[in-house]
Amino acid sequence: QLQFVESGGGLVRPGGSLKLSCATSGFTLDHYAIGWFRQAPGKEREGVAYISSSDGTADYAGSVKGRFIISMDKAKNTVYLQMNSLKPEDTAIYYCAADNIATMENPFNIYEYDYWGQGTQVTVSS
Repeated sequence: QLQFVESGGGLVRPGGSLKLSCATSGFTLDHYAIGWFRQAPGKEREGVAYISSSDGTADYAGSVKGRFIISMDKAKNTVYLQMNSLKPEDTAIYYCAADNIATMENPFNIYEYDYWGQGTQVTVSS
């Protein structure tokens, strides 16, 4: 059974940094897209970044490009999201998700993913 444990969220001032972790179990990181998504209060869940476990290809939403970095440690079955230059509008619950990348048309689409973590809260405030 696929399981995820997200960690690393917290309260940070604008301009600060946080590094989220998504520890996976129940499967090996092969042929999957692992995505980070976020949901702010009153808003729909949106894709932030994803990485292909097959070749390491990554992509980012325009709102975070240049500030966030997604990476993967296959030996630890863990995916990370380094978030820099954080803004108040980055405040949300952040989720990691995974599914077979070979069947995906759009890895930023939440409906492409069947497996989700429980989320970790990120709050950016002074």
